[in-house]
Amino acid sequence: MTDIRTINLAKILVNYSLEIKKGDRVAVLGTSLAEPLMLELERYILRAGGHPELIARIPGSDYVQFTESSNEQLEYISPLFKLVIEEYEGLIRLFSTVNTRELTNVPAEKQGIRAKSMSEIMKRYHERSASGDLRWVVSMFPTAALAQEAEMSLNEFEDFVYGATYADHEDPVKAWQQIHDQQQRLVEWLKGKQDIVVKGPDVDLKLSIQDREFVNSDGKFNMPSGEIYTSPVEESAEGWIRFSYPAIQGGREVNGVELTFEGGRVVKAGAEKNDAFLQEMLAVDEGAKRLGEFAIGTNVGIDRFIGNMLFDEKLGGTIHLALGNGFAEIGGVNTSSIHWDMLCDMKDGGKIFVDGELFYDSGEFKI
Repeated sequence: MTDIRTINLAKILVNYSLEIKKGDRVAVLGTSLAEPLMLELERYILRAGGHPELIARIPGSDYVQFTESSNEQLEYISPLFKLVIEEYEGLIRLFSTVNTRELTNVPAEKQGIRAKSMSEIMKRYHERSASGDLRWVVSMFPTAALAQEAEMSLNEFEDFVYGATYADHEDPVKAWQQIHDQQQRLVEWLKGKQDIVVKGPDVDLKLSIQDREFVNSDGKFNMPSGEIYTSPVEESAEGWIRFSYPAIQGGREVNGVELTFEGGRVVKAGAEKNDAFLQEMLAVDEGAKRLGEFAIGTNVGIDRFIGNMLFDEKLGGTIHLALGNGFAEIGGVNTSSIHWDMLCDMKDGGKIFVDGELFYDSGEFKI
């Protein structure tokens, strides 16, 4: 019998996050481990009048692709994936891996080739997302590997995931509507503001948000959600930051990342672990050296770092920056084939000043 929380999560994704309508074509991407959730998604997409397309990857196929492909093969873009990005109305992506470290020993240059080859199709993805022609959401189906990464039993991890998504609530949609209202107050206060200064034990950074609005991330694109974010002015970042948690990209964990910005551009970068991969990703394109996002996590139900940014970036008491592609729908103009989130803890003395006024102190909003 399917877990009722799995059924509730499918309802949330179809009826709340994407609001699927009659005739919508919806691709559902995940591994075969996510079969219970994928089947429920198919059920509720059909009930909403949509046309589901389940695209299930076999665990281990990514590793085979990277280790067996020539450079030319790594540059190949699947026509099916291209069709989804260019024409479909909906896209649901599910984290459901059997091995979170599968690509750890894949040479960084191979991952770089793949990232570069995806630049044009990702540009189209962001264009259609910005216009609203493509509605998308990212979520998770709990697996043993993800539970192990989070240092929990599978049962504990299921409770964590379904709790963070409110799939364990009798009325999860109402819960997300309340989160929307709380965050909207912050977003409205930030309208028209210009300068942000972030200070703390691990950060001394200045950014401009002139003519850039913040987004209320309330579960429409990520599930779980719980953050407010913007794309800062591309040339504005000045200062330094050390990220508190591992930065994870393409299955590669990079620890102790420190970045220094001048004129909005990374001019110095280093990492305690996997520094070569960090340098490789920064060299993917010019946009990879600039910020595409500044965000504040607000989800107090996510109480620990688990090694998955879908959850970690929402962690209450943290901020995160993303190197790479910005959000065109809110004025961001930085373009890149990467969007790499990196997380900094703010609970021990971290402060955010907006136009000189204290906005946030040690994980608490002050307005």
